[in-house]
Amino acid sequence: MPSFSFDIVSEYDKAEMNNVFAGTEREIGNRYDFKGTPAAIEWMGDKAGFKLIGAGQWQCDAVLDIVRKKLASRDQSSKVLDLSKTPVEANLKTTWEIPFKQGLSQDNAKEITKLLRENAPKAKAQIQGDAVRVTSSSKDELQNVITLLRAQDFDFALQFINYR
Repeated sequence: MPSFSFDIVSEYDKAEMNNVFAGTEREIGNRYDFKGTPAAIEWMGDKAGFKLIGAGQWQCDAVLDIVRKKLASRDQSSKVLDLSKTPVEANLKTTWEIPFKQGLSQDNAKEITKLLRENAPKAKAQIQGDAVRVTSSSKDELQNVITLLRAQDFDFALQFINYR
């Protein structure tokens, strides 16, 4: 009997993040309300996140809104942005480092496997590092699992890869 599987991961697309960065930079340069202000976006080290710069918290929030809009237009989830760090105000500038979330934590993986045990008993889920592998003998069951997970409102982004 054939067995089908896929992996559930929480990653971000680096190429799309480059596009979001470039689009945000372009829009900051074109907006009239940002003329003559320190409003900008920069990469954090190793392109692991964005650094938003503004005249105040309100301007950093405006740049963040642009980033979210660009993410949405490229079908990327804004849940990859880790907004837990607080903005730093110094020298009449506010900087806000926003790293990207990468990988499923053990708690998030356990939450997914528990949900699947309760709602999809024919599919078997097992945690493999920072991913969850789901196997079943039916492709339809795997499609139902994907539909179930997309309907949930997790505080982290989910992608489904290696569908076999």
